[in-house]
Amino acid sequence: MATNFFGLKKSSSSGALNAMEGDGFEYSLGPPDSGFSIFLADRTKKIHFIRHAEGFHNVATKETGSNDCLLRGDEPASAHPLYDSRLTAKGIAQSEALRTHLASRPSGARSFTAFDLVVVSPLTRTCETALHVFGQPREPGKPAFLDQVDAPKNSPEYASGVKVAPPRFLVREECRERWGHYVCDGRRSITEIAAEFPGFDFSEMVHDEDVFYSDARESDEHCCDRAVRFLQWLNSRPEKCIAVVTHSSFLRHLFGQFGETLKADDRDDLQRLAGNCELRSVVLCSHGVKDGQKVDPLMPPPANPSTVRMGSVYEKPLSM
Repeated sequence: MATNFFGLKKSSSSGALNAMEGDGFEYSLGPPDSGFSIFLADRTKKIHFIRHAEGFHNVATKETGSNDCLLRGDEPASAHPLYDSRLTAKGIAQSEALRTHLASRPSGARSFTAFDLVVVSPLTRTCETALHVFGQPREPGKPAFLDQVDAPKNSPEYASGVKVAPPRFLVREECRERWGHYVCDGRRSITEIAAEFPGFDFSEMVHDEDVFYSDARESDEHCCDRAVRFLQWLNSRPEKCIAVVTHSSFLRHLFGQFGETLKADDRDDLQRLAGNCELRSVVLCSHGVKDGQKVDPLMPPPANPSTVRMGSVYEKPLSM
C-alpha cells in the first residue's frame, strides 16, 4: 500500500485513501479518471472552517522567530502569560473584517451568508473570534422564532425589514488545537470560560478542567483520528450550513487526510496552513458507512509515542 504525507495508507486495489486504516472510510470518487464526483444532495452539508484571528502567541513567535517563547519553563503552564492566549487588537479587527465580508457574501437565496450553527473550540481565542465574527449568539435552548434580529445593514433584506435568527454557538472539545507542550494550546476551566462567554452553549463539554493538556504533544495519529471523528459528529448534526471556529494545526491534520484525488492546485489550497481568521469552505459528503454510529465523548488518549513522521507547523513562526 502507498501512503500519503501523514503516513495513512491507500488501498492497493483502488488507490483510495483510508482516512484511518480499518475504519471503513475508504473512498473512491466517480468513474475512473472522469474528473467528476456525484453525491446525493441530502448527504451533503456546507462546512465553513475558520481559523482563529491573531493571538498574542502568534505575535510572540513572530517577534522571537521561534516557538521557544511558548514553553512553560519551570513554572506551571497555566502561570505563563500566553497560556490559553487571547486575541490582539489586530485579531479583533481581522474578525470584524470577516464579519463584514460574510454580510455581503451571497449564500443560497440571500445576499449574505447565514449559518445554522457555529461550532467553537473551547480555547479563549476561538471563543473571542466567534463572538467578533458572528456577534451575540442565540441563547441555548431558545427557539429561532423567539430570537429574531435585523439582517445585515446595507443588505436588500435589511431594507425590506427581514429578520433572521442568530446561530447557536456550540462548544466542542474535538475541534480544539493539537494540545500539549506549547502553553497557548492549554485552556482555562470551563467554569471560567463560560462566565466570560455566557451566550455560548457548553452543555456538551465533559471536563471542567483541561485534562488533555500536558508537557507531551498530542500524537499526530490521535489528532488525525479525532479530526475524522469530528467530521462524523458534524455529519450527525441536522444543520446544513455550519461554521467551525478552530485552529491551524487541527485543520492541517484534518485536511491533510483528504484531497489525494484533486488536482494539485486544489489539493494545495485545501491542505496548506490556514492564516489567521481565514475562511475555508468545503462540502462535507457522507458515504453512509458511518451514519447512525455513536460518537463517544473525547477522552484523553493513552500515552503512546507517535509513529507518524511528518513536518510540523511548529517548526515555523505563525503556528497555532
